[in-house]
Amino acid sequence: MRFEVCANSVESCLAAQAGGADRVELCAGIPEGGTTPSFGDIALAREQLTSTRLHVIIRPRGGDFLYSPLEQRIMLKDIENARRQEVDGLVFGCLTPQGDIDLSFLRQLMDASQGVSVTFHRAFDVCRSPQEALEQLVEVGVNRILTSGGQSTALQGIPLLKVLNRQAAGRITLLAGSGVNSQNIARIAAETGITEFHFSAREEIGSPMIFRNEAVSMGGTVKIEEYRRPVTTVRKVEEIIAAGKEALGI
Repeated sequence: MRFEVCANSVESCLAAQAGGADRVELCAGIPEGGTTPSFGDIALAREQLTSTRLHVIIRPRGGDFLYSPLEQRIMLKDIENARRQEVDGLVFGCLTPQGDIDLSFLRQLMDASQGVSVTFHRAFDVCRSPQEALEQLVEVGVNRILTSGGQSTALQGIPLLKVLNRQAAGRITLLAGSGVNSQNIARIAAETGITEFHFSAREEIGSPMIFRNEAVSMGGTVKIEEYRRPVTTVRKVEEIIAAGKEALGI
């Protein structure tokens, strides 16, 4: 089994490493589904991670996965920056207006990655034809697909995950993610045959701020709790990994 933690900060990266994660996917903008982290986040995570591999998401904004020419240039620059900092992997995805894989732009992203391990993220879950998309990603040379089986959670997506894992037949790795926890990882593994899992293992922690003006929100139209924040914890990482290994008798 391989375990990947969706880390929203360097602090979460370090907790993932201490908890035994094989790799992290470093993201900013978690409420938006993950966006490209800052230069400082990538640099410090690279410096601090010694036994856990560092993968970085390349996503210029939240929302859909149809990118303008300007956004495409930003993504290519972000890949250049991430490679300069010697990340172990890159995570991205792109679609056409019709919901198919944007193969033309994907090939540009793959060329820019220059052999670094690539995960096609959950843009896969909103594409028109997952089975056709899987074959295209194999042909382009993508290493793995992060997917919840076209549903909100991997648990709900078990039927399609099972089909896709059988179709992949070892040619590409399926990474089951979204809602994976210690209570369901064994079931997902048993029913799909998938052996790589993506989870956040986060817990809410309170702010140390003493003075608080809770009448002011920094989130604009999106309500964000300024005095609490989610952080990956060692305890949660260890708990989920233990449950996964127990399922296979490891």
